[in-house]
Amino acid sequence: MSSNQALFERAQQTIPGGVNSPVRAFRSVGGTPRFIARAEGPYMWDAEGTRYIDYIGSWGPMIVGHLHPDVVRAVETALHQGFSFGAPTEAEVLMAETLCRLVPSIEQVRLVSSGTEATMSALRLARGFTGRNKIIKFEGCYHGHADSLLVKAGSGLLTFADSTKNAPSSAGVPEEVTRHTLVLEYNNVEQLRDAFAAQGSEIAAVIVEPVAGNMNLVRGTPHFLQTMRELCSAHGAVLIFDEVMSGFRVALGGAQALYGIRPDMTCLGKIIGGGMPAAAFGGRREIMQHLAPLGGVYQAGTLSGNPLAVAAGLSTLGLIEQPGFHDRLAAQTAKLVEGFSEAAAEAGVPFSADSAGGMFGLYFRPEIPVSYAETTAADVPRFNKFFHAMLARGVYLAPSAFEAGFVSSAHGEDVLAQTLDAAREAFKEIA
Repeated sequence: MSSNQALFERAQQTIPGGVNSPVRAFRSVGGTPRFIARAEGPYMWDAEGTRYIDYIGSWGPMIVGHLHPDVVRAVETALHQGFSFGAPTEAEVLMAETLCRLVPSIEQVRLVSSGTEATMSALRLARGFTGRNKIIKFEGCYHGHADSLLVKAGSGLLTFADSTKNAPSSAGVPEEVTRHTLVLEYNNVEQLRDAFAAQGSEIAAVIVEPVAGNMNLVRGTPHFLQTMRELCSAHGAVLIFDEVMSGFRVALGGAQALYGIRPDMTCLGKIIGGGMPAAAFGGRREIMQHLAPLGGVYQAGTLSGNPLAVAAGLSTLGLIEQPGFHDRLAAQTAKLVEGFSEAAAEAGVPFSADSAGGMFGLYFRPEIPVSYAETTAADVPRFNKFFHAMLARGVYLAPSAFEAGFVSSAHGEDVLAQTLDAAREAFKEIA
């Protein structure tokens, strides 16, 4: 049996930083990353055999828990029919029909392999449809690592980059690439109005996480999102909801169902692959028909609609469509964050918490944040201590103060009780 430390040292010889995605490296919280050997239900086990209650859930997809038997059976059936074909399948059609049914704003949809691919393609399509160049994004929202979007981005960039820079947030991205990207403050309605008043005829699209999960959990206010909808309609810009994370996670129809707002385009991922690589972008038919082979906006992908990923995703979507699923998930998540808040108050630690559906945020600051600036004002060193105190007690939280957490339907009462017992001890330890 290999130790986590030995694996990490070995990995650093052949993988930059020893990990294949930056936040996994524990660079923000310090220490040695856990190398996961297996997972089942609400639990993961590392290479040393230590069990953890998992509140990452592969960063959102595992909404029914790891290795749900229905999902496993669906993938097993699909793999015996072939791994990949590079040709259309009936399962792809069923997935497209399912997404259009569950998310009514989507009239046509294109399957891709990652959230980055979905957002990148959606923006290209919006520019091709409108004939305009400028896009608006918001501080702290992360829409994948396409060059034009790496401007004051959240998630790993918020953890590792110099957030005082205006643009771009990553080395290797020329300023010329991001010069058409306008970065506004999340939940700031006046900035949004001013931007459209000054440049409305040049704006191709506004892209937003309606419930942000990449600067920790930060909800868009109804006024902010409704104003965005009105301004895009008035100026002929495309409103893109990035629901890669929030789609099917905060509600069956995504955040747009919670807010009652119909975007022009939606990006989806994570849950629609059931833990396998799958994503999608879709929206109004008149926009989507500008995509090749019908229109002049090119997008392609060898593994788009991969049969194994589609099988896992369809099975997962079928499970979460069951009556009351999201009500139960939201109630469990709310109970978890209430317990965290009570434990922090008992220990006298400045703290707040919030949840939306099966997503939650833990903030080491007295009030729930509503913007990037407020999120970055949290007590990060104290979070880092809390993270390790919880990890030592068998609870695996995101290894960054700027990431949301995720609850699955497999997180039952006993799991929540174990988590909150650990939290009470951890808060006392760091008080």
